[in-house]
Amino acid sequence: MDRTQDPRPRRTAVRGSYSVGDERRARILDVAVEHFAQWGFHASSLARIAKDVGITQGGLLHHFRSKEDLLVSVLRHSDEQDVARFFATEARSAVEAFETLVDLAAYNAARPGRTRMFNVLAAEAGERGHPAHEFFTRRYRTVIGHSARPLRAAVERGELRAGTDCEGVAAEAAAVMDGLQLQWALAPDTYDMAGRLHTYLDRLLRSVTVDGSGLPARP
Repeated sequence: MDRTQDPRPRRTAVRGSYSVGDERRARILDVAVEHFAQWGFHASSLARIAKDVGITQGGLLHHFRSKEDLLVSVLRHSDEQDVARFFATEARSAVEAFETLVDLAAYNAARPGRTRMFNVLAAEAGERGHPAHEFFTRRYRTVIGHSARPLRAAVERGELRAGTDCEGVAAEAAAVMDGLQLQWALAPDTYDMAGRLHTYLDRLLRSVTVDGSGLPARP
C-alpha cells in the first residue's frame, strides 16, 4: 500500500455513510408517522413500515431496536421539532403565549399525518401498558407547566387578574386545542382549527385580563 496516499477520501466515504444512515433514519420516522396515524400502534407492523421505506425489517431494526423504540423515537422527534419551532423562547405576554398556540394549530393543520398520529396515539396511550403512556403523561405535564409560566408572569405584571389560576387556564387551553384537533380530523377541508382556537382563546383571555382585552384579529 502506498503510505503517501491521501487518507481523506476514506474519511469522506465514512461521512457519506453516516449521511445515508441519517437520511434512512429520517425516512423511517416519516413513514412510521403515516402508519401510526392510520393504524395506531398495535395494528402497525414493522414489516410494512420497512417495506414502505424500501428496506428489510432487519435493516429497520438496525436503526430502532423494536416497534416500541420506534414509536417513542417518532414522538420525541416530533416534539423536539415543535419545541424548537414554537417554544424556543419564553412568551413575553399572555397574548404572545396564546398567539403561539394558534400558530401551532395552523401548523398542525398543514401536516395532517403527524396530527392524526397524535390523536390516535394519545387516545391509545390511556392504557397504562401502552408504550406511549409515560410519554404522553410527561408531555402534558410539561406543556401545561410551560404554558402556565408566561401567564404567571402576566399576573405579576398586572396584565392578568390577581388570583388567576394559571395552571387551570393552561390545562383548559390544552384540552380545547386537542378537542378541536379531533373535530378537525373528521373534516379537515371544512374545519378551520386555528380560527376556532383563536376565537376560544380570545374569549378566554378577555375573561382574565385586567382591562378585558383579548387577542388581536388574525391577519
